[in-house]
Amino acid sequence: MRRLKLINILQSVLILGLLLGIVFLVLLLKNNPSKTAPVSLETQVNKPTEDLSELESYHIHETTGEKILLKDSAFGEIWIPVLADVPACVYQTEKFVTRNNLTYYLEDNKIVSKLGIDVSAHQGNIDWEKVKSAGIDFVMIRAGYRGYTEGTLVEDEYFKKNMEGAEEAGLDIGVYFYSQAISVEEAVEEAEMVLNLIDNANLTYPVVYDWEVVTTDSARTDTISVETLTNCSIAFCEKMKESGYIPMIYQNKRTSLLKLDLVELTDYDFWLAEYNPQATYYYNYQMWQYASDGKIPGISGEVDLNICFKDYSNKESDET
Repeated sequence: MRRLKLINILQSVLILGLLLGIVFLVLLLKNNPSKTAPVSLETQVNKPTEDLSELESYHIHETTGEKILLKDSAFGEIWIPVLADVPACVYQTEKFVTRNNLTYYLEDNKIVSKLGIDVSAHQGNIDWEKVKSAGIDFVMIRAGYRGYTEGTLVEDEYFKKNMEGAEEAGLDIGVYFYSQAISVEEAVEEAEMVLNLIDNANLTYPVVYDWEVVTTDSARTDTISVETLTNCSIAFCEKMKESGYIPMIYQNKRTSLLKLDLVELTDYDFWLAEYNPQATYYYNYQMWQYASDGKIPGISGEVDLNICFKDYSNKESDET
């Protein structure tokens, strides 16, 4: 009997302790809601994460309601809204023709495009007379580049030789610089280097800013922002414009759509790199690099092939 009474007492003590523990926990939660209390759905929805209007790098651009579809290795099909303030492509697919692996654009069954190549030290020694005789109208010559690890500026070792040979052969000439700039200051430095190299040169085609993503290795440009890259492009192009040259931006389809604020770059001509039988780029461009494996007499290896829709040698030609 006495043992039963003792058990009842112990049970009462345990129950009392449990009740006191619950009361203590409730009081603790009430006094520290931010640590343990759940946030209501209404609070999660209505609470703004950030006032985007106050961000210096945030630009609001009008869209048309249309979309550009891309294929992505991780997400499959992805889409991007079409920007209303960036001119759409004006070229008609049926007006492109390919003859002897070279592409032309026709109007009223007449060729109205210009055929060109772009070269660098990779092509080695070039017989420019043979290139001209093959029907090439213009050449874009690399002036130099910036290294993607240390950022060193380097003049293309064949630049002067290519410039002299192309001019003697009677080709129209433009130049480009392979950039790995990570700041506006570096882009200006690159522009100044190019201006020194082309001083007194007989250029009829644009001076081009060619910034590219390095996909085969780690690069100093891996974390560059959209705003910085856009501003670098503007800085380079403005230096060219100030010096009396025609500025142009070279870019491939994907990097253009994902890494540039195109609305801010509509003042400059565009050189598209897209290796397809037909270009699928939505926006307009003045030059199209359509192949990287071209074969042209006078060049021992492969060379990039280009079609230009604007005759830059004719100062009275209209922009497309």
